[in-house]
Amino acid sequence: MSRLGKRPLPIPSGVTVEVNGDAVNVKGPKGELSLPVHPTIEVAVADDSINVARNSEERIARAMHGTSRQLLQNMIHGVTQGFSKELEIVGVGYNAKIQGSKLVLAIGFCHPVDFQVPEGIKCECPENTKIVISGPDKQAVGQFAANIRAVRKPEPYKGKGIRYKDEVVRRKQAKSFGA
Repeated sequence: MSRLGKRPLPIPSGVTVEVNGDAVNVKGPKGELSLPVHPTIEVAVADDSINVARNSEERIARAMHGTSRQLLQNMIHGVTQGFSKELEIVGVGYNAKIQGSKLVLAIGFCHPVDFQVPEGIKCECPENTKIVISGPDKQAVGQFAANIRAVRKPEPYKGKGIRYKDEVVRRKQAKSFGA
């Protein structure tokens, strides 16, 4: 039995959970999320808790048991408090700004890099070198932040590029000339 999977998930007030066949819908103050459930997993909603169980002892069922419970917990956390990622831009002349529903990055290329902000995600630039991405879907917020970072990853010699707020960039020593 999965140690995480067998624990019931409490449903906070203001959140509604519905099980529709092979999908679970969670609604809350920050939005609405849906999760397709694997056929070997059964989700039951009691009074104010969710129970996740598996209907077989196959390897995939054992693997998906704890995973499904954790995904449901992330959904509940997302619709109540939300998730956010902060990015920092380091480099002379590097900056970001929001234009309508697009994020425009000037990061050392001969052209600005545009990103369409996905639906359900809020993107803001409190400063021109900081980007804050927030939303109820943990996977979508993390993926959008990773896509932005992938355009100009921090390089190891000067540390220029786009990095997560708490990311530590390993620095390399430059080549030394002489005998």
